[in-house]
Amino acid sequence: MSQQEQEKSDKQKYDFRKVIEELQEYEGSGTQLVSIYIPEDRLISDVAAHITQEHSEASNIKSKQTRTAVQDALTSLKDRLKYYDVRPPENGMVMFSGAINSGGGQTDMITRVLESPPDPVESFRYHCDSAFLTDPLEHMLADKGLFGLIVLDRREANVGWLKGKRVEPVKSASSLVPGKQRKGGQSAQRFARLRLEAIDNFYQEVAEMANDLFVAKRHEIDGIIVGGPSPTKDEFLDGDYLHHELQDSVLGKFDVSYTDESGLYDLVDAAEDVLAETEVMKDKEQMNEFFKELHDGEKATYGFEQTRRNLIMGSVDRLLISEDLRDDVVTYECSNGHEEREVIDRRKNTSDHECSECGEVVEGDDENREDVIEHLIDIAEQRGTETKFISTDFEKGEQLLTAFGGIAGILRYSTGV
Repeated sequence: MSQQEQEKSDKQKYDFRKVIEELQEYEGSGTQLVSIYIPEDRLISDVAAHITQEHSEASNIKSKQTRTAVQDALTSLKDRLKYYDVRPPENGMVMFSGAINSGGGQTDMITRVLESPPDPVESFRYHCDSAFLTDPLEHMLADKGLFGLIVLDRREANVGWLKGKRVEPVKSASSLVPGKQRKGGQSAQRFARLRLEAIDNFYQEVAEMANDLFVAKRHEIDGIIVGGPSPTKDEFLDGDYLHHELQDSVLGKFDVSYTDESGLYDLVDAAEDVLAETEVMKDKEQMNEFFKELHDGEKATYGFEQTRRNLIMGSVDRLLISEDLRDDVVTYECSNGHEEREVIDRRKNTSDHECSECGEVVEGDDENREDVIEHLIDIAEQRGTETKFISTDFEKGEQLLTAFGGIAGILRYSTGV
């Protein structure tokens, strides 16, 4: 995938995620919110016929309010289908419509159509409930790439997943392996034999955990990575404790100091070369470069206003945006012509603003409010700047959101701004 195609894909995923989050906030009174998933090869005429049939069957709904709401939603969706010819767009489309609760016993009718989702819609699905069906779309937006992770020494072990950019610890175990010093009354030979048996039993327990977790996904998994001190990880792999199909999927073994949950994160770092093409490593490379420039160079920018100014100057090579950023930007202009911007939480109302130059209070206006990410991406596209969405599932990615407001950039050259 080219850089331009990747940026388009990332932006599309962000747009879809925004709509999904909006849809998840809506509730209907009774089963009156309609969701329809339409695959690419489904004829539009067949979908229209299905909606007509559902509209007819909805007349049997006992509650007049629910009956009217469902039929209105179906009518709205059928009207939207008139904009399409024979078949849906590439990858299909998903339609949502229904009367949502707006407070005070009132409802508002909304209709949303999402065309060409990131992955193909696999089958036609009609769903009517008190909430919109968004799980299939969320699955499409999940990070790609699936790796099994195992860290162990002779005291403890942890197994888990690397799913796209996210490390997910799942199972852990502690061993009963005695220390190297034998207890009084035991011969050295007997003690050594008992210790080897305990080690063998523990390795079997770790393998059982891994097998239980990974075997069911063995056809989807991209590989398994094992970490721990030497010789533990070597003994474990050389002993063929893992299921033979999992053993064949091992991509490498790496030295890590910790074997608790934090060891899984250390293992991902240690396996950087093996995982070089996965999303999490790409994100880490971007953030490592940003922090290097921040501490030792002059080509880093962060925060909304500073990054925006650098974007307008055309000096930003890569715009770094946290995947979890959910803010809006409001533009205020006082009667003296001073224009200022304020970043606010998307869930908060637009507040009044005091001009920093003349002190005039400017009334908040929702018409001058827009998504902060879309605002910055529009400027970036005009200036030929790459946009990178950064996960919060690793330490520096989390710092981008919490310490830098979710917005940063790597500059083409030092600007002093």
